[in-house]
Amino acid sequence: MRNREAVKSILSSLIAIAFGLLFGFIIIFIVNPNQAFRAFSILIQGGFYRGLRSIGQMLYLAIPIMMTGLSVAFAFKCGLFNIGTPGQYIVGAFAAICVAINVDIIPYSILWIICLIAGGLAGALWGIIPGMLKAYKNVNVVISCIMMNYIGMLLVIEGVQRFVYNPMGAESFAVPVNKAIPKAGLDKIFAGSSVNIGIFIAIGLCVLAYIIMNKTTFGYELKACGYNSEASRYAGMSEKKCIILSMGIAGFFSGIGGAIVYMSGTGATIGTAEVLAIEGFNGIPVALLGFNNPLGVIASSIFIAHINLGGNFMQSVDIAIEIIDIIVASIIYFSSFTLYIKLYLDRRRSKRELIATQGGEE
Repeated sequence: MRNREAVKSILSSLIAIAFGLLFGFIIIFIVNPNQAFRAFSILIQGGFYRGLRSIGQMLYLAIPIMMTGLSVAFAFKCGLFNIGTPGQYIVGAFAAICVAINVDIIPYSILWIICLIAGGLAGALWGIIPGMLKAYKNVNVVISCIMMNYIGMLLVIEGVQRFVYNPMGAESFAVPVNKAIPKAGLDKIFAGSSVNIGIFIAIGLCVLAYIIMNKTTFGYELKACGYNSEASRYAGMSEKKCIILSMGIAGFFSGIGGAIVYMSGTGATIGTAEVLAIEGFNGIPVALLGFNNPLGVIASSIFIAHINLGGNFMQSVDIAIEIIDIIVASIIYFSSFTLYIKLYLDRRRSKRELIATQGGEE
């Protein structure tokens, strides 16, 4: 039964992706019919278009959306919609940069680990707050998460200006390469890309989340409270504790994602413009495409990074960046229809079984 559900989930995702790609091709054909097939070929090749270099960059681009997607998926499995990932992501990134820039007493060989932990804990705090509001005051978690996004963004802007401000530009300092996450030889395998061992950390956290949710009593309690809070309370489980912990863990994943990106030694900085982190919102379709399964999130985040990179390469055939954004957004939008497609397949199967049963009775 579980294998049948897994096959159905994968099939639903593939159908959604196919519709998204078809729609993307139509847009390309309308904009530039002479280069449509070549541009679409580049889009499909995506992360493989320029060999190992683009593969490494695809893996690097997958890290933030893998972590924010995992954050959304983990909370959803616990019955909560964590739309606070942009705030948790940027707060985690800021905490990591602050530690990296201002702390010099810790050896650089382990400083990056401390920075990642700081980013994760900051993200966890930003997730716990709406969790506590939900648990103790029954505040809608979507509303409180949206509010925390803007509060986090504005506090980070203020924090950048006070603690890590670069007077040469309206942004924070970048983390120096000697304090960054090690590449462990990946820079030689994927020469020219920004990938580092952060991809292994991200994948490891997805696997850990899967084990927690499916192989432990703790994970069972979190899911049980999400599915049926009344029955869980009757069974002696603490609904409040489950809500707070699930949002805290989800926030931790988002914070780690932000920390990894800004600790990569790529020169990434936090600007002072009042703009929410797009990586946080992109985690939502990643989670939907992966059916809120931590292992599915790994595949879906790499796919979306693959398509995004292919979209960037399409500029070589005179496709405007605005059109590329529309194409990639359309593919991601169609990807979010996976659940609907799965429900449609379920109804079709139920109807066939009902017809077969009635025919057997006759």
